[in-house]
Amino acid sequence: MKMPTHIVAAGGIVVDDQGNILLVKTIHGGWVYPGGQVEVGENVIDAVCREIKEESGIDVAVTQLIGVFSNTGTHKWYDGVTDVPTKVMFDFICKPVGGTLTTSDETTDSRWVAKEKVLDLITAPAIRARYQAYLDFQGGISYMEYVTKPEFELKLERKV
Repeated sequence: MKMPTHIVAAGGIVVDDQGNILLVKTIHGGWVYPGGQVEVGENVIDAVCREIKEESGIDVAVTQLIGVFSNTGTHKWYDGVTDVPTKVMFDFICKPVGGTLTTSDETTDSRWVAKEKVLDLITAPAIRARYQAYLDFQGGISYMEYVTKPEFELKLERKV
């Protein structure tokens, strides 16, 4: 039996005491809320905290799971050769607990943005849909299935 291959990732919507949202500008993806892949042997909560720190310099505490999102499409990486497999992502609400705002090897800018202005900066349809799940959050966990290539298509959306 061939073992399935999935990328597991985590994203953090970091909300400060004034209700602003932490965004980072990535080299390939434009403005996003921070997050990335879970490393081998790492749990999802540690991964989102690490990714936020690496990309923005901000230390966080995870407070709430917002949703689980599946990109069930496969496509080529930026190199045009490597296959990117199905991805499952867990998005969390986080609060800042320390650190200093900075950039990284993966980010060219980082800033706090008013909650209502975030969608003015995020252009990637999948990230916009996931951020909208945060805006609509009332305690029920969102689940979405979508593909991003050749274009964004939302295949399933529900609360679980």
